[in-house]
Amino acid sequence: MTDKTGQERVPLAERMRPKSLERFCGQDHLIGQGKILSQLIESDHLVSIVFWGPPGSGKTTLGYILAQQFNLPCLFFSAVLSGIKEVKEVMAKAESHKKMYGQPTIIFIDEIHRFNKAQQGAFLPYVEKGDIILFGSTTENPSFEVIAPLLSRMKVLVLKPLSDKTLVHILKEAIKDKKDGLGKMNLKIGDQAIKMTIDYANGDARRALNTLEISANLANKGKITVEEVKEALQKRILLYDKRGEEHFNLISALHKSLRNSDVDASLYWLARMIVAGEDPLYITRRLVRFASEDIGLADPQALTLALNAKDAYDFIGSPEGELALAEAVIYLASAPKSNRAYLAFAKAMKDVESSPFEPVPLQLRNPVSSLMKEVGYGKDYKYAHNFEHVTTDMETFPKKFKGRKYYDPGHLGLEKEIKKRIAWWNDLKKKTKAKT
Repeated sequence: MTDKTGQERVPLAERMRPKSLERFCGQDHLIGQGKILSQLIESDHLVSIVFWGPPGSGKTTLGYILAQQFNLPCLFFSAVLSGIKEVKEVMAKAESHKKMYGQPTIIFIDEIHRFNKAQQGAFLPYVEKGDIILFGSTTENPSFEVIAPLLSRMKVLVLKPLSDKTLVHILKEAIKDKKDGLGKMNLKIGDQAIKMTIDYANGDARRALNTLEISANLANKGKITVEEVKEALQKRILLYDKRGEEHFNLISALHKSLRNSDVDASLYWLARMIVAGEDPLYITRRLVRFASEDIGLADPQALTLALNAKDAYDFIGSPEGELALAEAVIYLASAPKSNRAYLAFAKAMKDVESSPFEPVPLQLRNPVSSLMKEVGYGKDYKYAHNFEHVTTDMETFPKKFKGRKYYDPGHLGLEKEIKKRIAWWNDLKKKTKAKT
């Protein structure tokens, strides 16, 4: 990026990056008297660290600050741009430095979750030997994205989104700072413009400063107003990563709102996911799962409706097809709930997975050859349709599980439960009609 003279210009967010813990804003649970980062510096004892937090929360900045506090060589590189070849080259340099000077090298890996298992594993022996002190930053849950042997040798520090108060302080510092900030422009900024910038930033200092910088270049008469911020933003971008933790947070919120029969919250989370760019077919798969797991036989129609919503979206596409998803969400949230089928199947799966496979009883086997018939296949089999109640006393479980009960239809029985569901639904319609 260059300025009007053609010279390279460093972005405001980079220029305002704090160089010490004293100037760092936010993350008070990590910084300050008795807090872990301050203790590491005071004790002059550095360990390998994973900085886990959302974008713009200060992960890279804290890595820089810690590296500068210790008189050790430091190498920064990005997992996005580096491969196994670069990793091995860096490790060889670190090993050589340790042998020559007796010092470890600090290795800071931005977006460490983008390294695959083999690449992450390449660091392990050097961390164990003390050749390197590994810093890694990630927006993803390290429990899932960092291999266990490496993670067990690192301290995980969890960073939080920056508060509105912290972002206000950062923006005002950037406005008045004459050395690295926008102080030379003698700008003022309205409270509403700050609020809009912070609302968009969603706890991300980098995003807030980038918006401020663009707004400053658009400002007229020495003041940044809401209009300049709107122009800078152009379009609000929701915090979302289809492969990241927020993806799972949102689908979890939708599922739990449906289970809680909260129609309005369910519609909100559906809208959040669609606007953020989630694949609607992924949402429909989860709705189908919900219909089976949380509604089940309390309303067998729910599963059919969820599948129909998937077919409707397939047929119509976006944006019209999204209404079919909304209809399904309203129905599923409103429907009576039962997880008895889910619990029954879970019990059956537990028996199967926790014991050797039991042989199929001979009476249930088909005697497709004369030899099979001779050894007892199909002997004593009772054809249920030949009996008055279409059931028999024939044992259909393996001996080990004889008499096992998985499914509990409830004390009312399944037939009465369905009648109860119909009565519940009719009552709901009456209440809805009364409200309108």
